[in-house]
Amino acid sequence: MAMSIRAYARHRGVSHVAVLRAAKSGRVPLEPDGTIDPAKADAAWARTTDPSRAKPVGLKPVAEAAVGSVRETLKEQGLPASGNVTFVQARTAHEIAKAHLARLRLQRMKGELVDRARATALVFRLAREERDAWVNWPARVAALMAAELGLEAHPMQKTLETHVRAHLAELAETRPEFR
Repeated sequence: MAMSIRAYARHRGVSHVAVLRAAKSGRVPLEPDGTIDPAKADAAWARTTDPSRAKPVGLKPVAEAAVGSVRETLKEQGLPASGNVTFVQARTAHEIAKAHLARLRLQRMKGELVDRARATALVFRLAREERDAWVNWPARVAALMAAELGLEAHPMQKTLETHVRAHLAELAETRPEFR
C-alpha cells in the first residue's frame, strides 16, 4: 500500500524534508503518482544509506547521575526503582522533587528554616564565649576556693587552669554535624 511522503517520513522516523531529499537524489523510488511504496523504499533506503553518517535511532542516552538521582528519590519515598528507570518513574521523581522544593520555600517564608551558615556562625560564637568564660573562671574563683580549703591561691589557680584547659581540649574534639 503506497504512502504519502509525510506518512513515509513518520514511518521512517525522519522529517519529510529528509524523504524529499532522498527521493530527489534517487535514493528512494517514487511511484508514478508521487507516493512511496514502503517496502521498496525501505530496501532502497537501507541499501543507499552510509551507516557511518546515519543518526542513532531512538532516545538520547541519559546520564547515569540522573538515573541514580531518580532511583534515590523513589527509594526515599518507598517506591520501587529497580532495573531500567521508566519515564513514569522519572516523572514521579520530578514531581516529588518539585513538591519538596515547594514545601521548603513555604517553610522559609514562614520562618521555620534557618540559614546553615548563620547557624554555624552562631554556634561557633557561642562556643567561643563559653570557652572564654571557662578559661577565665579559675582566676576568679581560685582565691576563694584556696581560702575555704586553707591552701595558697597561686597553686590552686594553676591546678584549676590545667584541669579546665584539659577538659576544654576534650570538648574541642567534638564536631557538630548539621544535616
